Amino acid sequence: MRKIVVLVALTLAPLLFAQPKTAAPGTDPAAPVAELSVADAIILGVVEGVTEFLPISSTGHLIIATRLLHLESEKPLSARDGQPLWYKPPSPKYPAGIPLTLKLAADTYTVVIQFGAIAAVALLYWTPLISMLRGLLGRDPAGLRLFISIMIAFIPTVIVGLLAHDWINAHLFSVGAVIIAQVAGAVLMLYAEFWRRRRAVLTPARSDFADLTPRAAAGIGALQCVAMWPGTSRSMTTIVGGYFAGLDPRRAAEFSFLLGFVTLTAAAVFKSYKSGAAMIQVFGWSHVLLGALVAAVTAAVCVKFLVHWLTRHGLAAFAYYRLVLAAALAVVFYL
Repeated sequence: MRKIVVLVALTLAPLLFAQPKTAAPGTDPAAPVAELSVADAIILGVVEGVTEFLPISSTGHLIIATRLLHLESEKPLSARDGQPLWYKPPSPKYPAGIPLTLKLAADTYTVVIQFGAIAAVALLYWTPLISMLRGLLGRDPAGLRLFISIMIAFIPTVIVGLLAHDWINAHLFSVGAVIIAQVAGAVLMLYAEFWRRRRAVLTPARSDFADLTPRAAAGIGALQCVAMWPGTSRSMTTIVGGYFAGLDPRRAAEFSFLLGFVTLTAAAVFKSYKSGAAMIQVFGWSHVLLGALVAAVTAAVCVKFLVHWLTRHGLAAFAYYRLVLAAALAVVFYL
C-alpha cells in the first residue's frame, strides 16, 4: 500500500508543470471544451504504460490509438462563448496565429501522461537514482560514474531534439512512418540479439554499469536519437545500444530505464511548458490525471516483466510482434 501511495504522489506532483498561467478570454480553464471520455483516458494511459518501456514504441502505439479514438481532428476549436481558442495567438511572429485543435491537445496529452511512467521508474529504481545524487555530492564514486554515463547518453538527444522537434512533429507523426519504423526496428533487434548471443560465447557480457565507457555511453545516446522517429522505440534503441556496449540484457534494460527517466522527464516538462496549458484548456484536469495514474501502474508492471523476460528470452519475441503489428497496420490503413 505504501508503494501505491508513493506512486500516486510521484505521478501527480510533476503535472503542476501543465498548470495554465492564464485562461483564454471568456473561458474557464477548469471547464474542458472537448470531450475526452474516461474510457479514452484509461485506454491512452494503458497504451502509454504498457509500451513506454517495452521495445515496441509508445509513440507509435499512441499515434495509432489517438487515430482509432478519433482524436486527430485539426479543426480549430472555439470557447463556449464562440471565441476562437489559440495555441499561438496572432502576433508579429505568427500573423495568422496557430489555432488550438483536438489533435494538438491529444499529442500533448500523450507526452504529458509520461509523468506516470517516469514515476514508476522513480519508485522501482530509487536506489541507483539516490546513488547518482550521492555521487554528485562526492559520496558515491560508482553513482557519479553512472550519472556521467547517463548524461553523456542524454546530451545527443537534447541537441537533436531541439533542432529537429518541429520538423519531426510536422512530417513523421503518421501511421505510414510508424509502419516503416516498426519493421526497421524489428530487423535491428533480430540482428542485435544474434550479435549478442554469438559474442557471449567468446566474451561474457558486463553486469556492472561502472564498466560502461564514455564512448559506449555516447553510442547509446546516438541510438536514442534514432528513436525520435515515431514507431522506432526509445527503449528498443537504448537496449540494443546496451547490447552493443557489452551490457548483459538485464543491465541494458536497467540502463535504458534510468536514461529514460532523464529523457522522458525533460520531454514531458518541455511539452507541458510549451502546450500543457492548451491541453488542459481542451480536456480539463481530471482525465489528464487519470491517464497519468493508469500509465504509472501499468508501466511499473511492464518494467518488472521486461527485465524478467529479457534475462531469459532476449529481444526476438518483441521483434516478431513489431513485424506482425506493421503488417496489420498496413492492411487496416492502406488496403
